[in-house]
Amino acid sequence: MSKKYTITAALPYTNGPIHIGHLAGVYVPADIYSRYLRLKGNDVAFICGSDEHGVAIPMKAKKEGVSPQEVIDKYHGIIKKSFADFGISFDNYSRTSAEIHHKTASEFFKNLYEKGEFIEEVTEQLYDDEAKQFLADRFVTGTCPKCGNEEAYGDQCEQCGSSLNATDLINPKSTITGSKPVLKETRHWFLPLDKYEPFLRKWILEGHKKDWKPNVYGQVKSWIDEGLKPRAVTRDLDWGIPVPVEGAEGKVLYVWFDAPIGYISSTKEWAEREGKDWEPYWKDENTKLVHFIGKDNIVFHCIIFPSMLEAHGDYILPDNVPANEFLNLEGNKLSTSKNWAVWLHEYLEEFPEKQDVLRYVLTANAPETKDNDFTWKDFQSRNNSELVAIFGNFINRVVVLTNKYYDGVIPEPGAFSEEDQKTLEELKAAPGIIESSLERYRFREASQELMNVARLGNKYLADAEPWKLIKTDEERVKTIMFTALQIASALAVLSEPFLPFTATKLKRMLNQEGSLKWTDVASKEVLIPANHQVNKSELLFTKVEDADIQKQLDKLEATKKANEQANKSLEPIKDTITYEDFAKLDMRVGTIVEADKMPKAKKLLVLKVDTGLDTRTIVSGIAEHFKPEDIVGKKVTVLVNLAPRKLRGVESEGMILMTENAEGKLVFVNPDEADTPSGVTIN
Repeated sequence: MSKKYTITAALPYTNGPIHIGHLAGVYVPADIYSRYLRLKGNDVAFICGSDEHGVAIPMKAKKEGVSPQEVIDKYHGIIKKSFADFGISFDNYSRTSAEIHHKTASEFFKNLYEKGEFIEEVTEQLYDDEAKQFLADRFVTGTCPKCGNEEAYGDQCEQCGSSLNATDLINPKSTITGSKPVLKETRHWFLPLDKYEPFLRKWILEGHKKDWKPNVYGQVKSWIDEGLKPRAVTRDLDWGIPVPVEGAEGKVLYVWFDAPIGYISSTKEWAEREGKDWEPYWKDENTKLVHFIGKDNIVFHCIIFPSMLEAHGDYILPDNVPANEFLNLEGNKLSTSKNWAVWLHEYLEEFPEKQDVLRYVLTANAPETKDNDFTWKDFQSRNNSELVAIFGNFINRVVVLTNKYYDGVIPEPGAFSEEDQKTLEELKAAPGIIESSLERYRFREASQELMNVARLGNKYLADAEPWKLIKTDEERVKTIMFTALQIASALAVLSEPFLPFTATKLKRMLNQEGSLKWTDVASKEVLIPANHQVNKSELLFTKVEDADIQKQLDKLEATKKANEQANKSLEPIKDTITYEDFAKLDMRVGTIVEADKMPKAKKLLVLKVDTGLDTRTIVSGIAEHFKPEDIVGKKVTVLVNLAPRKLRGVESEGMILMTENAEGKLVFVNPDEADTPSGVTIN
């Protein structure tokens, strides 16, 4: 009998598209796991949806000059399409603005409210007087009281991982207006997390000490050991699900209360569409619930949501929460606000039919236990040296030779040699090895074990050399090709969780769509039979060229320069001087008549400048911005009465005035009129 699994992937927030950090942290591992479970014949509900509430949505709407509904519709559409195009195999992708979600979240709140699970309190909350609104946690930044990080958020410090309340921050600042918020009284409902400490200690700290990832377990233990406090489950906002009790006008459910309930409402939506009963997927003790999230969501999925489920009483608890760490990009932290990201919808346009390449690279380099770095050079290297040279090369050889020698009809094998048998035994062991890694949520390891199956095939062919043996022993070649085709057929199954588009292509080439399950690779003696007709070979992967990579690096460099310029602030005005001080400066128009590089100096040019009074030597640090031959004849502004100074043994008699343009490149401060004569003073 198949086992039920409910697999959830963190609900992406609809204030922007999906980037590679989201994919590596959550969606690719969740998809690999779900596809693997289905291949094993399990009953899987892989659930997700757009998170569309919270103060960030109306703020984004205001910035874009549209309504909040237009914002969520726009990004929900982009996100849903890019997930589908990328092959993320959700059974249901819903949205928290859906009526079924509003109803489910409201009923969940009312259940806890009627059971007396909430504390109702009037407290002081941070309020932005300029924006005329209370500030949600993520719209307050300040100094973390635990580690001193000056950019901590009002709910969590991402530097030390501490869970915070906005009022804990030192020197809080509104991210909406930049002003210092004030404290103002407001009434809210709180979930008393301290009440659930004994439950959480027993369930996680005792029950999951050995099977949860150390990074997840460690964070949870730290929070519990610090002592949990009641947490507000309502907010003063006009965008979200209205609090369904009398006297709560102008208040909505806190987005982190309603969002995880989105997993339940999305499951309901799916079950209704498919004619299923949703309840066993959330209420049957035999169902395995697994949450895939990033490390910034651990507190919500391991402390707050389980406490909500426990308070309700009808729901199962997650069996595991295999959260990943963060993925950086080219050595810098991913940032949506700074556009420092590789956006999924753009990748799909710029690298058509290369979904599996990105899936593979993000899996092989997944930030499972520590933050990792995505680089375009590594992307190119893994594609060219692993997917093309190992996996693709093996499959191409097998299918091309089968068509060449046997018109695509798989030959009858003869007696198997010791090497054949050893290879087939290794092949039968492969599913168990990959499975062991997947069941422990070690997706990086699993991806490399998959590649080892392709390596096994390559080595087998390289050692057997059928292209040579065909001239002397045709019967032996039949056995070799039959054996190699078993490996190819196994790869079509085993690669499906990791490389679904490739697996589909490979099954089509082998003319074997939908015929094998995961367990068949280990249990069946023959995966693809003799006399079976295979199709012509087609390339599974193509090389990524240097020009493709350079284009992406140039794109990031342009982003970096734009960010530097945006962050660049003008220098403050210097101390006041008198007219007499200024009058001491003798600035004149000059003309560069000679320019040479200073020997053994990267930044210096030695210039001869006609000042109208004389021709003098000036050493200037502009060699990285100008070629000597390009500036001869250039009109410049020269400070001629600066005391001479020796630089690298050359006496410099003055200074040329420069500034920087928007790109950070030096430019000359010079007269507009080209015919301004050398020597005239600048007053």
